[in-house]
Amino acid sequence: MMDRIPGEGFRPVHRFLFWAGVVATVVIVGFPLYWMVISSITPYQMLFSRTLHLFPFNPTLEHYRDLLLRTRFPTYFLNSTIVAVITTGGAVVAATLAGYGLTRFNIRGRSLISSSILYVYMFPTIMLTIPLFVVLKQAGLVNSYIGLALAQISFALPFAMWLSAIFIEAVPVELDEAAMIDGASRLRTLWSVVLPVALPGLVATTVFVAVLSWNDYLMSLVLMVSENRKTLPVGVASFADATSVEWGLVMAGGVLVTLPMLIGFTFVQRHLVQGLGAGAVKG
Repeated sequence: MMDRIPGEGFRPVHRFLFWAGVVATVVIVGFPLYWMVISSITPYQMLFSRTLHLFPFNPTLEHYRDLLLRTRFPTYFLNSTIVAVITTGGAVVAATLAGYGLTRFNIRGRSLISSSILYVYMFPTIMLTIPLFVVLKQAGLVNSYIGLALAQISFALPFAMWLSAIFIEAVPVELDEAAMIDGASRLRTLWSVVLPVALPGLVATTVFVAVLSWNDYLMSLVLMVSENRKTLPVGVASFADATSVEWGLVMAGGVLVTLPMLIGFTFVQRHLVQGLGAGAVKG
């Protein structure tokens, strides 16, 4: 069956309105990103010009040079990368195992657990910040990568587990049974049979957790108390204080913060679309 082109079958007026809405949405969403990129290569003096320039005159990379040489941005970037890798790996592994257990074993109260997983999101993050800080401080994990990663995992895991359970449940149980009849263990069945089939969904889960960790501000602000352990959101926010704002550094930092996620989405977009589509159909 051939894929239908968006807008196909509409009347000319309806088709025009459809594509006009698409273009308007893209412009509204994309213009702030465009303005951030343009501002990051605009000379400092022109950033405060009263004349609006949609295209920069005499573009420069001085903001990027100052960002990399005069600030701790490389340190912030490294910290965010380490924490995001630990958080994403830990949350996805735990969510996958939990999702497999919930969908493949007759656990007492399984339906209650499945339906109550997302209840934790009823509580604002800030309500759990102080209890988490106290617990991690007593464990000696404040101002450490592991401590921040554990805090982020605690917030990402419920939703990741819920997504994983949906995607794994869509994999027929008969595949597990056929593999175990051939002598495969539960772990081998999960690794060789279930995960390859549910891969698009797991990619979607991984992207969700990675973005959550990369953009986290509150927990990073509370748990990373020393300057050399700050992550990107907290570090870039420090470029603006009560008396002045380094707009050139802020815009250049925003571009470099967005770039890794943009590149990541480019590589996994096919699996991501398949995973989100698979999650919409259960059974």
